[in-house]
Amino acid sequence: MTDVLRRGRASLAFGFFAQGAAFGLLVTRIPAIQDRYGVSDALLPLFLAAVPVLAGVGSVTTEQLVKRVRPSVLLRWSQPVVLLALLGVGAGTEVAELAVALAVFGLSVGMLDASMNMLGVSLQRSYGRSIMLGFHAAYSLGGILGASLAWVGAHGHLALWLSYLPVVLVLLPATLVGSRGYVDGEAAPAEEGTGEGQGLVFRLLLPLCLVMTFAYIGDSTVSNWSAKYLKDVLGGSEQLATVPYNVYMVTTLAGRALGDLGVRRLGAVTVVRLGTLVAAGGFAVVAAAPGPWVGMLGFTLLGLGLCVLVPQTFAAAGRLFPGASDAAVARLNIFNYVGFLVGSPLVGALGDAWSYRGAMLVPMVLVLVTLVYARSFAAQPDRYGGGHERPRTADVGRGSNGL
Repeated sequence: MTDVLRRGRASLAFGFFAQGAAFGLLVTRIPAIQDRYGVSDALLPLFLAAVPVLAGVGSVTTEQLVKRVRPSVLLRWSQPVVLLALLGVGAGTEVAELAVALAVFGLSVGMLDASMNMLGVSLQRSYGRSIMLGFHAAYSLGGILGASLAWVGAHGHLALWLSYLPVVLVLLPATLVGSRGYVDGEAAPAEEGTGEGQGLVFRLLLPLCLVMTFAYIGDSTVSNWSAKYLKDVLGGSEQLATVPYNVYMVTTLAGRALGDLGVRRLGAVTVVRLGTLVAAGGFAVVAAAPGPWVGMLGFTLLGLGLCVLVPQTFAAAGRLFPGASDAAVARLNIFNYVGFLVGSPLVGALGDAWSYRGAMLVPMVLVLVTLVYARSFAAQPDRYGGGHERPRTADVGRGSNGL
């Protein structure tokens, strides 16, 4: 394995880490953002919904831009914009300033997510074995760090801008320096039956789009409802109610850190099936839990199960469309935001109209649909992946310098 590939892998992993930290800092300080700008409870959902909607626009834009500009270039310059937009969220005083900062954050984060996963898929192709879960493990680690720093800021009653500024001052130059190591792999030749036309690509990609949506519905259920569920439904204390999401994040990190080894040993299809069953079991345990500690076990299982689905879905898209992997990743990335938008309101509406225990069964059923589409994750003959890993290659495609 060449030094160029190793550098590219390390640089991209740091990019994922930085993105996780930035996103963690944003979402865990939403109450403080609301207080700083005086955003009403009625208006807050509109601000929060605007971010994933604009991120979807950013992802679509990236699909078009990569026809002329390398993904590494888009990633190199979108990451500083995300960090500066984060700082803008913390530094403003007027609602209009918040709207502009969140709009810039949403558009740039969509471009960042898409280009980051494009590089991950192409680098995995160059490696000839599963490494995608490792990148997402770095993202989870960054998210844990961001959430921890947000807790420190909230505990110390720091102003938002003062909480964000040190992180931006460290990460912004570090990501710019690290971006010099990004590697753009060459797309594999398009094969017969995997055309690049809009209708054909979407029709073949649709099963993976559904899996991505359902995985993020599950993820947003945990992030938005775990604390309320543990406290109001399972009778946990207010302090204990903060634990499930942290447990979920830690087990997500652990599962992703070990996941690539599982794919290499067992194959992607088996890992996805196991992850789906564990995640569904986690939702079932949460729904049936007699008390908070059993509920905590359910959220632990959810972290271990859901963590493999998103990285493997991006990897499967790259295998399915070897000659158009960038376009496939950009389109698939949109359904990340669809799941995020649908998940929280869906569970909330069902919980209010029916019961929160019953509402937990809905994402369980949706996640189980992944079993129907598990064969979409299979490695194809002569392509990388479980059971078909090719020898490591020194052909790393284009470097990241210049257009």
